[in-house]
Amino acid sequence: MNKAVRTRAGIALAGTALLVGGLTACGGEKADGGTGKADGGKGAEVKAHSSVEAVKASYLKTVAAKFAKAELSVVRGDGKAHGQSGTKGWYPSSHDVILKSEKPDTRSIMISDMTYTRLAQPLAGKAWMSMDLAKDGKPGVRLNDDPAEYLAMLLGQEKLAHVGAEKTADGIDAEHYKGSFTTADLLKADESTRVMAEANRQYLHEAVKHITTFEVDLWIGKDGYPVRADTVSTDAEGTTKTTAKFSDFAAATPVQAPPADQVVSFDDLNKGTDRTLDEADQKLKEADQKLRDAGLGGLGAGS
Repeated sequence: MNKAVRTRAGIALAGTALLVGGLTACGGEKADGGTGKADGGKGAEVKAHSSVEAVKASYLKTVAAKFAKAELSVVRGDGKAHGQSGTKGWYPSSHDVILKSEKPDTRSIMISDMTYTRLAQPLAGKAWMSMDLAKDGKPGVRLNDDPAEYLAMLLGQEKLAHVGAEKTADGIDAEHYKGSFTTADLLKADESTRVMAEANRQYLHEAVKHITTFEVDLWIGKDGYPVRADTVSTDAEGTTKTTAKFSDFAAATPVQAPPADQVVSFDDLNKGTDRTLDEADQKLKEADQKLRDAGLGGLGAGS
């Protein structure tokens, strides 16, 4: 390249630089997108925090975890307090918890409709008593106070407000949500709730029908899991206040039933009791007949 060509190229580059600089100075295509912000205006494009989307995302993540540690404190309308501490599971509903009340602590295991209660003293050589909560082949509908359930109740609830980022009472960084709902709200179905399996959604609808009002403060941690739910639930029996804390998602040991050879069925115990009573009744009848045959008037004579 000769000297003249190099000179013309240099002049052209300088002119281009001046042109770009002039456009910028006159409000043309700015590096900041015309906003005056170094991020090119991206901050203005950030959507407002959506409670509906946050709950939906947390629900899907929680469902995949299947199990978590839980600690519940409950105060019913009569003022009596009780609690639970242990593991909660969902789909199917399950728990392995220590039940705490004014009575001695009791260990309870539940998997779907089957519950197992640790006996204070072995019965018939068994340490556990089982009870089937299903009735006439139909599932026993009830709430489980697990994290997936709390989130499911709030799916699609536009009344749920985002309070903001804050620390929980336990010092955990989280996003705080708050709302108050009626029975109609809790039965609401929209596209958000359709992330639930239909059978689970119908079950939940049956379980919340008795609730007249439901107030909740929910905290979702930075990892996307719910870490705390404070609720006030009112129904025909009164008001129940619950504080539920959750941790160790997907790390908690899955709930398992006690060894079969350590379980005695509540129904079998009842059948055994009925059988014993029937046998005793038959012996009384036989004794009564013998007395009558002897001319002594039977067991009721002289009474």
